[in-house]
Amino acid sequence: MFGTIRKHQTWLWVIIIAVTVVAFVIYFNPSTQFGGPAPVTEFGRIRGERITRDKLVAAQKEAMLHYLVRTGEWPDSAGREGGFDVEREAYARLFLLQLVRDWGLEVSPAVSARLAQEILRAFAGENQPVSLEAFVRQVLAPRQFTLEDFERFVRHEAALQELVTLIALPGQMVTPAEARALYEREHQEISVQVVNFLALNHLPQVTVSTQAVAQFYTNQMARYRIPERVQVSYVAFPVSNYLAAAESELARTNLDEIVQANLDRLGTNYVRFGSTVEEARQKIRQELIRRQALLLARRAANEFATVLFDREPVRPENLRVVAAERGLEVGTLEPFTLEEGPREFDGGPEFAQVAFRLSEDNPFSAPVVGPEAVYVLGFVKRLPSEVPPLESIFARVLTDYRYEQAIQRARQAAEQFRAALTNALARGRSFAEVCTASNLHPVLLPPFSWSTRSLPQVEQDLPLAQFKQVAFATPVGEVSPVVPTRDGAMLIYVQDRMPLDQARMEKELPQFTAYLRRLRMNDLFNEWFRREAEVALRETPLARRAVPQMEAAE
Repeated sequence: MFGTIRKHQTWLWVIIIAVTVVAFVIYFNPSTQFGGPAPVTEFGRIRGERITRDKLVAAQKEAMLHYLVRTGEWPDSAGREGGFDVEREAYARLFLLQLVRDWGLEVSPAVSARLAQEILRAFAGENQPVSLEAFVRQVLAPRQFTLEDFERFVRHEAALQELVTLIALPGQMVTPAEARALYEREHQEISVQVVNFLALNHLPQVTVSTQAVAQFYTNQMARYRIPERVQVSYVAFPVSNYLAAAESELARTNLDEIVQANLDRLGTNYVRFGSTVEEARQKIRQELIRRQALLLARRAANEFATVLFDREPVRPENLRVVAAERGLEVGTLEPFTLEEGPREFDGGPEFAQVAFRLSEDNPFSAPVVGPEAVYVLGFVKRLPSEVPPLESIFARVLTDYRYEQAIQRARQAAEQFRAALTNALARGRSFAEVCTASNLHPVLLPPFSWSTRSLPQVEQDLPLAQFKQVAFATPVGEVSPVVPTRDGAMLIYVQDRMPLDQARMEKELPQFTAYLRRLRMNDLFNEWFRREAEVALRETPLARRAVPQMEAAE
């Protein structure tokens, strides 16, 4: 990708995209969204208007382009992790474009051209935009997007920005005094010291009795319950067994051209795969070969599974019989839970789910693709959820009991010290003097404000948002209430409120005011959209899902 795009503006969505087996590029094929042996011909209605396949496919492409220009990346793994849903966003876009048409909103070619230039400039990462031809060739074409797709997206995007502005116009009403007050609140720094009371320091004082441990076990049985487990056997088809055959197959194709196409698509980002172009080329080549090897492994697993499922009568032992006939080994895993999966290897995200769907009546699985192999599973047994007897886990329960008691002692010590400190401060003694007398060692943190995004010194013990909430609620010269932490407790002493950098404020205030306006417009638009979309999209496939969320374009 060219340069970098504003990563902090990422929209969080999930998407499922068809992936080509040979190419390192992930190509988008809108028809795959609806799958199945027969084509889908009914895609619902929006405000009474029938949605055609062509309209939906076009909107899906625009939704993906919108993600691209906002984040600098196609919605692949990051989109999946973040919650991008191409169908949801496509229907939302179709609804908004209906309003653009019905309200008669028109955008001049000059406005669309200016937006296109802004997009291309952002992708260049410099003040000079990348050429449209290069953008199409290196960014759009590898995903099977065309210049026409991009032009339609830009035209619609410009119109949607006008729509958002019209709907959320009241959000621009931020007075200078209000912006200044909010800026001061967000950027006013305070200086604090923290005193930690750790459970580890109180472990030696914890006394233990068998009766107390037994009572703790009885009260905490839910903590020790072992979830339902399943045990399966498996036949593996490792990717490594097919690398040579994959390389041989690809040697008969245009492998070098495919590698070069991926290098072209990456542009200067080839450094993700190697420090030099040649190193990146070799790693991409290896990845292509590995993907082809995975395809061959899947074919072999499919052939094995076909024979297995055709064997009558259906018995769990058929897995070993068919494997022996083909000279394949059968492994058996230790029982595992749905949440944790097998401990022996990483079977991939679907391995445990597939295993838990097996039973005596349904003993075999279709091939399951893992990171390093493809597996065909066979049912062995299911173990119900249980709470192990205390005798079998006594050492673990004893450790937990001692640590819980130490945490309570640490928090009691914090309460006692806070009472003594509050009295001492009232009598004029200093915070440092009282800590020294109590053999405590406070930690001075760097000054921070509400806008601070990271404080590593406290985040390992307490969520940053909670820490700031307590700190800013404590007056200067006083100590906070005892704050429970994961490993004990914390006290926060606020020693000073730092003077605001007036020059910096005057410099940043215009940008901060613009940010406030965008934020309020965003909130107003989203509130309006949720309300309207609930009605407008009730005749679409989204009707049984959550109402889509859209952000106002900046």
